[in-house]
Amino acid sequence: MRLRDRLLSLCGAIVLGAGMTGASLAASATVRSGDTIQLGDAVFRLDGIDAPEVDQLCIDDHADSWSCGVEAREQLGKLIGGRSVRCDDLGPDKPLKTRRIGLCTIDGDKVSLNQQVARAGYAMSADPAIKYRAKDDVAAAKEAVRGLWKGCFVAPSEFRADKKDGALLGAACRADRDREIRAVLFPDAPSAPPGCSIKGKFAVRARVTGNIGIYHLQGCPSYPATTEPDRWFCSEDDARAAGFRRAFNCRAPKK
Repeated sequence: MRLRDRLLSLCGAIVLGAGMTGASLAASATVRSGDTIQLGDAVFRLDGIDAPEVDQLCIDDHADSWSCGVEAREQLGKLIGGRSVRCDDLGPDKPLKTRRIGLCTIDGDKVSLNQQVARAGYAMSADPAIKYRAKDDVAAAKEAVRGLWKGCFVAPSEFRADKKDGALLGAACRADRDREIRAVLFPDAPSAPPGCSIKGKFAVRARVTGNIGIYHLQGCPSYPATTEPDRWFCSEDDARAAGFRRAFNCRAPKK
């Protein structure tokens, strides 16, 4: 086979492999949330776990408000520590098909990154899982009162659904402070986490298009008027994955 034909064949194999479930990608990682990383152009949600959203609040072991979603993101970054990460592509993530589900391992480690996050106590188990079942590791973190379990919080899925009456979890939960705790976990006017400027608002009219809310970008006419957002997002992908659509008066940002 001539060199040109061999190169064309190799390029074709690379392109084909990049789009196939079961492919593996290794690169420097950008941490987007406590359970989501980006390798090059590919965004992976860690299989089997569900970490707090970046704008999610918890109660710490001193009964103070705690930006647990920000800390979960920071803890994931510390686990990676600038090392290369390899992710086995397990297929598209159903809530956002441009995002992939991955079983990821840090260069030099034998235990998956998925399992390390669960063992550290910064994620719940997520079903359905494809390869990694986190329940035992999450139970061990709970027993040892690590990470989220030292405080009081609601499951990330219930936070995303704005389920204010969901179960309170963690060692710092107090039945005699139920109302006060829920007021902290679901504030009327949540503060924006660092680097997250997109405002989300729950809206009945958004349900016409199958969404639960609307998000507003900086520069949109509706942005200044949205003074009490229900959610904050760091990217449009995050907002869409949470079931929010862009406000109709917002144009796509220029690239």
